[in-house]
Amino acid sequence: LPGRRVAVFIDGCFWHGCPVHATWPKANAEWWAQKIRRNCERDLETDRLLGDQGWRVVRIWEHEAVTDAVDRIEDCLRELRKSEVER
Repeated sequence: LPGRRVAVFIDGCFWHGCPVHATWPKANAEWWAQKIRRNCERDLETDRLLGDQGWRVVRIWEHEAVTDAVDRIEDCLRELRKSEVER
């Protein structure tokens, strides 16, 4: 949502190390562990870089209900509107 400076990411449970649903392959286990750890590190770095540029980041897990994800995005937008009014 560039006009509001809100970045929404939908993270896959496997690729982004979901604390609830992550699975760890047995074949080539160390390579996959490094790959997933690096993805998580990159997610944090992306969040930081966007935050430094004034963006808000909403991260949604692929397993989240669509209605819950929409609620979280709407909450973020409401917070932005509220902070704009208070200025």
